[in-house]
Amino acid sequence: MTQRRTIMSGSTFEERIGYARAVVDGDRVHVSGTTGFDYATMTIADDVVEQAEQCLRTMGAALAEAGCTFADVVRVRYLLPEREDFERCWPLLRRVFGEVRPAATMMVCGLADERMRIEIEADARRGFVAPGSGLRIEAVDGVAMAEQWRHVHNEIVPPAAMSLDDVRERSARYRLENAYLGDVLAGCSTVRPPAGEERVATVIARVLPAFRGRGIGTALYERGLAHARGLGAGAVETVVLAANGEGLRFAAARGFAESERYVLDGESDEWVDLRLAVGE
Repeated sequence: MTQRRTIMSGSTFEERIGYARAVVDGDRVHVSGTTGFDYATMTIADDVVEQAEQCLRTMGAALAEAGCTFADVVRVRYLLPEREDFERCWPLLRRVFGEVRPAATMMVCGLADERMRIEIEADARRGFVAPGSGLRIEAVDGVAMAEQWRHVHNEIVPPAAMSLDDVRERSARYRLENAYLGDVLAGCSTVRPPAGEERVATVIARVLPAFRGRGIGTALYERGLAHARGLGAGAVETVVLAANGEGLRFAAARGFAESERYVLDGESDEWVDLRLAVGE
């Protein structure tokens, strides 16, 4: 069954008129016509370029919540009351879409409020991504990246929520990486170095729900696995919260087999340790 969900931006227009900022319909994302209002304050600049910048900020946030970025946009439409305003926006639009090259249409028409000088709408497709096609995976370095890693970790495994100090301590012992789709945070990973007589390393990949099914988890996992083997791992394990069905299916699809289930002292959440089959 095709999954459909709506994304709201907080605009009073959405509630008063009855529409969503964006609709996710399977792998398609449809972003409504977006104007230059800052919907947090319901204020709007006079300058058309400033309005266009605000349009794109609002659209970018909606796309990120949908699990994609401007790089996934396949069609864009520009609506302006004054045709001479359009050329002033070209440098900004080229900066955002110059490498993406979506299909585009510009129309001259009246808008709902005389203060509005531009409205932009877009359609995007959430396709498979891989390194070199907008996906970046980078080692955690500095407070900002540590906070991003913490955000993903705590979103995926809330029973084991960590503080920033916890992350700093862990980064001194483990390899921590973040995954970005364009400039948007999509996931993170952990590699615990080999330990014990069997030289067992642990590789964990985590992807925010909106970005799953796009190959990001696979890219994180494969990098982590390569790093673990580079450290001389004789065996590889992963650990998944038992309630995370998607995580368990991801591990099973990559050759991991369950080795143990347990509940930590004083807690109620069940965890699953899985080990990668020899030769995988």
